[in-house]
Amino acid sequence: MVDRAYRAAPSEALRVEPLGELTAIFDRRSMQTHLVVSPIPEILDAMGADACNAADLAGRLAAAFDLDAAEGARPILAERLAELAGMGLVERA
Repeated sequence: MVDRAYRAAPSEALRVEPLGELTAIFDRRSMQTHLVVSPIPEILDAMGADACNAADLAGRLAAAFDLDAAEGARPILAERLAELAGMGLVERA
């Protein structure tokens, strides 16, 4: 499995509003609102403006949340990145 690199949408393109357990993400480019749950907002925050792959993202999340960067997280994060690409919130770099 190839660990593809992705880039998050520019922060000015998204309006992120926490709504209790849900988070609403309005994409100004597509005019779509996405309702998501954790860890999607945390993934987008960890991506920042830099392109990253699942391995990079696992490391960033581990550092941000004081976790061990487990190998098991990489395939899960790769799936989440592909889902976010499908929603238009990230794109392949």
